Amino acid sequence: MNFLQILSDIEQVDPEVYERLDSRRAVFKNLSGLGQKLTAAALPLAVGAIFNKAYAQTPVGASVTNVLNFALKLEYLESYFYNARTTVTGLSAVNSNALALIATDEANHVTFLRGVLGSNAIPVPSVATFDYTAKGAFPTVLTNADTYLAVAQSFEDLGVRAYKGAAPLVMSNKAVLTAALSIHAVEARHASHIRAMRRAGPSSSTPSQGTPIVSSPNTAPKSWVSGLDGGGAVPRYTSAIYGAGSDTNAPAGLNFLAEDNTTQGGINLHSLPNTSTFSATAFSEAFDEGLDVGTVARIANLFSVSGNYFG
Repeated sequence: MNFLQILSDIEQVDPEVYERLDSRRAVFKNLSGLGQKLTAAALPLAVGAIFNKAYAQTPVGASVTNVLNFALKLEYLESYFYNARTTVTGLSAVNSNALALIATDEANHVTFLRGVLGSNAIPVPSVATFDYTAKGAFPTVLTNADTYLAVAQSFEDLGVRAYKGAAPLVMSNKAVLTAALSIHAVEARHASHIRAMRRAGPSSSTPSQGTPIVSSPNTAPKSWVSGLDGGGAVPRYTSAIYGAGSDTNAPAGLNFLAEDNTTQGGINLHSLPNTSTFSATAFSEAFDEGLDVGTVARIANLFSVSGNYFG
């Protein structure tokens, strides 16, 4: 990890980063206080703790607070889900290790968001808040590897759209926007990896070598969303993840289009020069589409015991 380069990169999007950290000297003082035997593996978490403290000092407006608390609820949904992976059978060691890493990422997202929100954060929900069977729709989710990965893909695909949809709502706070986009990128990596696992099969030791089957996106998806993705892993319950959202109460000019959208920036991509050989699916694969909070909440509430935890 090149710490100075990280500071330089962050400064490009947040010129006030050094003020948040008090001074360059303060950064290294904080690092030195962590002990001389800090391992390379632990360094990212240590650095993250410093930045969490710094960005927690950034004032968070009421609307931004609501958005971040909603994101925090989603992160708890995912974090507890990955913590429950140990009861799932049929996973190769490679895939089990990958899920353990994803679990760590999700736990770090929770920690980071709570650090940013401070006293404004929601109470910590119990594991019992969530029903990963979706009220019986996925009865074997915590025992069967195929079902578990199908739900995992659905959570990650939903998370990617949720963070992109929320980004315009937190643009007033540069620090929060930067963090949200960073988490969005990690969620996308998770989604891609889980899709690879599903393609090759949960017991495969070489998930990256799985071949996508265009006619079977539900069971052998590409590593990225393609059009409407056939409705996702279980179309009866997951098709809304890839469809259009609701523009009701959205800021002017903000639309939540379906994943098969082929118009970007007001330009129909089919109308561009030398694009006649490209399919609509290819155009859609090049862009992610955000999803509004209301639609995300409706989908996520399928996994809420109360049916309204997400609003």
